[in-house]
Amino acid sequence: MEKLRKAVNEIAYCKDHTKLSPLHRSLVPVLSFASALYSVALSLRRSLYFSGLIHRNRLTVPLISVGNLTWGGTGKTPMVEFLALWLVDSGISPLILSRGYAGGDETKMLQRHLLGRPVKIGVGANRAATAASFFEKCGYVDPNTVSERLWVDAKESSRSGSEKIGLAILDDGMQHWSLQRDIEIVMVNGLMLWGNCHLLPLGPLREPLIALRRADAVVIHHADLLSEQKLKDIELMVRDVKESLPIFFTTMAPTHIFDVRSFNSKKPLEALRNTIVLCVSAIGSANAFVLGIKKLGAVYVDQLEFSDHHMFQFTDMEIVRERLGELEKKFCSKPIVVVTEKDYDRDPDIFKHLDPFEVMALCSQLQITSQRGISEDSFKKLLKEMLTDILDREHK
Repeated sequence: MEKLRKAVNEIAYCKDHTKLSPLHRSLVPVLSFASALYSVALSLRRSLYFSGLIHRNRLTVPLISVGNLTWGGTGKTPMVEFLALWLVDSGISPLILSRGYAGGDETKMLQRHLLGRPVKIGVGANRAATAASFFEKCGYVDPNTVSERLWVDAKESSRSGSEKIGLAILDDGMQHWSLQRDIEIVMVNGLMLWGNCHLLPLGPLREPLIALRRADAVVIHHADLLSEQKLKDIELMVRDVKESLPIFFTTMAPTHIFDVRSFNSKKPLEALRNTIVLCVSAIGSANAFVLGIKKLGAVYVDQLEFSDHHMFQFTDMEIVRERLGELEKKFCSKPIVVVTEKDYDRDPDIFKHLDPFEVMALCSQLQITSQRGISEDSFKKLLKEMLTDILDREHK
């Protein structure tokens, strides 16, 4: 199954199918047929929702959706965390709505990062029902109060915050049409973009690119790993779909590492300098992870990549151990395994079976970079203005 997933991924990000291996090319007709069926089902489902034939629920508080057009690696969950922390600093208690996909590794990571903060995290496929249960249990804030707190000094707001819910954030929400959203933020993986521009499963697209017209803001993720020309090209592609769309740029900034055997064993990033590193990951953008590790000054960086959300097994650890042995023999030095937080949260114990090799998890934080006169402050200002307009309309 893992080999099939990798093959499908390679096809999805190959724009010229003639360059594929004969085995991969043999899968193209099957994937094309499946993609055509998906397109029909998608169009039907979309028309039923947007025509009003299927009811769309509206929450009692404003809803910000963070989603994407492709599978994995776009920075959705880090953006959700960024928004939650910003709202908390503004004295607003947010409710994060997640479906808890594939073992809930992203939800577990959010829970660790937001521990001790007035943030609620609701998990479940029916996110309208999940939200309703939290509103009943925790209550919600009057729209006037939320609007006022958005514009108050952050330190003053955080002191006067309420445990009642003031706003909801929909994680991976772009295709979750059963909930009406007030703000649609679309994340784009700058390193991978839209692959061959075909719909699933022939390509990586969940929807055609024209869906960007529904967005209120687009965020190009991993901007620090892209050339200036590449950023300009992406911006032109986005503007070609919706000229007025605000575009922002983000990066994942490494903060520290910790030993998987002890979560509290925080170490500085300098600990990876002049070492031999094996990156092991099962995430949507493994290349970004590896490039980030290379920037930290390791002597040599190797990688083992598994499909997104892959649940590691003991057989996988044997593959990792075999590669570690090869690296140790080649460099006459014991390599260090580095995994992502998502991989750690999926199964905190599995990597302990790599003893006596050291296994470290890399912690990173999403940052909005300053480019073309756009900054973190301008991003927050845009959100404040949109939310204020929404709250004023609802109050009237």
